[in-house]
Amino acid sequence: MKIIIAPDKFKGSLSGFEFCSAVEEGLQHVINNATIVKMPLADGGDGTIDVVKHYIDGEKITITVNDPLFSPISASYLYAAKNKIAYIEMAEASGLKLLQDTDRNCMKTTTFGTGELIADALERGAKEIILGIGGSATNDGGMGMANALGYKFRADFSLDLEPIGSNLVKVRSIDASNVHPLLSEAKFKIACDVSNTFYGKNGAAKIYAAQKGASQEEIEILDKGLKSFATVISDTYNIKVQKIKGSGAAGGIGGGAIVFLRGELTSGIDLVKELAHFDEAISDADWIITGEGQLDEQTLSGKTINGVVNSAKKYKVPVAALCGSVSITIEQQEKFGLAYVNSIIRGISTLPEAMASSYANLVNAAYNFAKLIK
Repeated sequence: MKIIIAPDKFKGSLSGFEFCSAVEEGLQHVINNATIVKMPLADGGDGTIDVVKHYIDGEKITITVNDPLFSPISASYLYAAKNKIAYIEMAEASGLKLLQDTDRNCMKTTTFGTGELIADALERGAKEIILGIGGSATNDGGMGMANALGYKFRADFSLDLEPIGSNLVKVRSIDASNVHPLLSEAKFKIACDVSNTFYGKNGAAKIYAAQKGASQEEIEILDKGLKSFATVISDTYNIKVQKIKGSGAAGGIGGGAIVFLRGELTSGIDLVKELAHFDEAISDADWIITGEGQLDEQTLSGKTINGVVNSAKKYKVPVAALCGSVSITIEQQEKFGLAYVNSIIRGISTLPEAMASSYANLVNAAYNFAKLIK
């Protein structure tokens, strides 16, 4: 029997690696002769960098870059010199987590530091760069990132603009004459799991800018700026970013990455599965065991478990989900395609108590699942 263990993390409780160890321990109490393959996964959110490191055998590179408010900060990314692949999480340089609540203001924040990480990776020899764009503190349409790579954004009278959200509306022209010479030699894949448009009611500013410190008045300014910026992009590159699903991701860097990096937007979980050669590994499996902290309706769209099920269906491999809490109906489970679902929580407990007991509870749940399938 071949069993693949392929979870996401239990946020705040277990890493994907710890999940794999707990499930393996539970299975081995019952099944001694199974081939167990541990394949922790992630969908581009927190912790993805550690999962990617596991598969690409990358070195963590740390350099000094600009944070969202142009202050120096140490930020890291992964680089696998053997494969010439870099994995960069924009949140490391341009993330909301880097700012105090009182400093959040996406009128003034920038993705410049993310561009500096990209430039460093290019100079180390990267030919493929995977960019995770979750958790941003920004709404600059990728202008900061592009500026760090040599693009200039100009207002009337050829004035160079600081690459921040409030200046989007002032951009009248884009100068690409001094773009980083290695930029055209690399392929970019952008981990994007949202479908927001660049501007408008479902756009970057109107959906996300409030949580990044913008007032209602500033949200309107930012939205107007993104719309104006999209027009300049269209006039310059003949790219209609508003029509591209996901272009509004991370304050518009989804669209900016398409234009300035010639990047391809793709699902975060699909990117990680590709790096892990996941489909190849599961093709002859008897079971896949997956899980995450909370299995709910949101899980059914773009998350790790969804990616696992999509792959499993190709090879008709049944999938079991062991999760911290479960709040889907029988109908949703059937539609989703999960063969077995179980909450690992045992007895009555508070959330902190349940999280503290996650490892032991997961061992127990895996043990009982093994008894069922033996």
